[in-house]
Amino acid sequence: MITKYRFFIVYALLIAAALFVHLHEDVAVPVNRPLAEIPHHQSDWRMTSQTRFDDRILEVLKPTDYLSRSYTDQKGNRVGFYLGYHGGGPDSGPIHSPKHCLPGSGWQELSAETGELTVDGANIHLVKAVYQNGYSNELFIYWFQVKGKSLVNEYALKIAEVTNSIFYNRKDSAFIRISVPVTEDLDKAVAVGERFVRDFYPHICSVLPK
Repeated sequence: MITKYRFFIVYALLIAAALFVHLHEDVAVPVNRPLAEIPHHQSDWRMTSQTRFDDRILEVLKPTDYLSRSYTDQKGNRVGFYLGYHGGGPDSGPIHSPKHCLPGSGWQELSAETGELTVDGANIHLVKAVYQNGYSNELFIYWFQVKGKSLVNEYALKIAEVTNSIFYNRKDSAFIRISVPVTEDLDKAVAVGERFVRDFYPHICSVLPK
């Protein structure tokens, strides 16, 4: 009986929180600086291309600001870098999880694991997932970031958004994804991706609000 009452209490609290988030208007939080100020050159990385999405894609993603770039290091290692920021205002859409977007684009998940990476004393919680599309294998390293905290799944992201909406009247969030072709062995791809994260993480944090 006590367990039953606890269930109804938790359920009622969740409904109340959902109604609050739905009925009140969150403040749109701007980035600290335009994402385009993330450097084209960092360490031995050089930007080789930058993509701007067409209106059809932007209508689906609805980011407040975003970056989609390719970088190459001096050894010829290639990395794709996407950073999408959603400010939480009425014109900002939700983050689209790669668990749904990648399969929709023809990618099949082969493996996925969560882990941590330490950068300048900060622990980044992230996902390392390998996907296959035809004969191509790609490593995707990604995480969600809310108020300076890294999150690795959609449930934690939603809880953070609801909590921040209730207590801080804001629902801003960011999605960071690094992709590395798996051409030789996975360990090498992981090393390349993690090195890119270490080199660029301070710049990512500098443009995102906390």
